[in-house]
Amino acid sequence: MTAPNPQYRGRFAPSPTGPLHLGSLIAALASYLDARSAGGQWLLRMEDLDPPREEPGAAESILASLRDHGLHWDGDVLWQSRRHDAYAAALDQLNASGALFRCDCTRAMLGPGGACAGRCANRQAEITGEHALRLRVEPRTEISFSDRLQGEQREDLHATLPDFVLRRKDGLYAYQLAVVVDDAFQGVNQVVRGSDLLDSTARQIYLQQCLGVPRADYLHLPVITNSAGQKFSKQNHAPALDAGHAADNLRAALAFLGQVPAPAGTITEILEHAVAHWSVQRLPRGMALPADALPALYRPGGLA
Repeated sequence: MTAPNPQYRGRFAPSPTGPLHLGSLIAALASYLDARSAGGQWLLRMEDLDPPREEPGAAESILASLRDHGLHWDGDVLWQSRRHDAYAAALDQLNASGALFRCDCTRAMLGPGGACAGRCANRQAEITGEHALRLRVEPRTEISFSDRLQGEQREDLHATLPDFVLRRKDGLYAYQLAVVVDDAFQGVNQVVRGSDLLDSTARQIYLQQCLGVPRADYLHLPVITNSAGQKFSKQNHAPALDAGHAADNLRAALAFLGQVPAPAGTITEILEHAVAHWSVQRLPRGMALPADALPALYRPGGLA
């Protein structure tokens, strides 16, 4: 356990596209333990920015499931659906600096990584219909950071992604914009999340620079995969967690995270033990691990 750090501010930010499953519990638990073991705050943000993908009742189900597993957050839930004014203000700031351009490309026109790659930047006067707003990435923009688990990361962002969307053609704000604006608003300085978001980090750091907001520290966990090598998700039919097996679910997540096994006990006792013994050094390396890597007792099929 590290020395208390009341300045530590972490968060868990689920999207309400389905109920909590073992993969999302692993991410929630790791971010919770990292915050609590540091004596810091653990915040909750609901990333409800994409109504077409949301499942009715999923947000309330996620909140109830977190409570059922003893993962209680600090302060109020931040709902992205109520933050449109903040995102619009950030776009105004970026537009005033000349960093944005309108793009009416179809998906078939986009280049590698979904970039416009200059097609629209020089024809702004022609674009008057439905369009996305994209952020220019300046040439020779090299982003480097030290991930607390995955190690040193370096990317020539302009070479790999010369621009990316901040507001979609349908008018919805993009994840990359919302997460940066909200992390800055909430004072989040420690981000613990799945490795599936590692390739978003360079974009988010660049956007932090463009907006003049502080950079967070990052820790990207390996994601849990099914027998087909697919990340646990609603789309891949990951089973929802059963609150009646909350203690078993927590022990399964701890096993996946390589932590000291928690003795039998109440949810509170399991979490107290896990906080006291939390160790980043014990986390498994790599980007993904199969559910079969769990001891049979902890495998998702046994946690219906």
